[in-house]
Amino acid sequence: MPASTQTNRGTRVEGVVLVLILLTVAGFAGAASFTHVKDWTLANSPTGTGEWFGWANAVISELVPIASLLTIRRRRRAGAPIGYPLFLLIAAAGLSLAAQLAVAKPGPSGWLLSAVPALAFMALVKLVLAPAPAREDTPPAEPAEPLRIQVAEQVTTEPA
Repeated sequence: MPASTQTNRGTRVEGVVLVLILLTVAGFAGAASFTHVKDWTLANSPTGTGEWFGWANAVISELVPIASLLTIRRRRRAGAPIGYPLFLLIAAAGLSLAAQLAVAKPGPSGWLLSAVPALAFMALVKLVLAPAPAREDTPPAEPAEPLRIQVAEQVTTEPA
């Protein structure tokens, strides 16, 4: 089997493994973060607010960062500005992290443990969705032989 086929297969396997890791982390991080946002929303909503409101905030806070990252990636490929999707990403991530910290036990260890799912997911999404470094498919060109040009001998004439 040619080396390039093995390399392509290895690259594909690595890509699949990365996506599977991302999906696993996303599932658990999403569940933890979703629960924290829902609980935080309901704990801070007026009495009588339906549980659906907590669910709505949780869904929004979990899906907006993913959509923002995908939009940023698409816009970068197109050479378009990324300011607004980047703003949405930061705002939604901030909301999610605020919920994580709000429901955590007071103190650094509680805050850290509560924020790990959201931070891990954001880091992995960035890792998986970041564009791969450009690879040169063509070998560098060999230096060209110098050109040798024959020039006629210069003739000078004296005025008569």
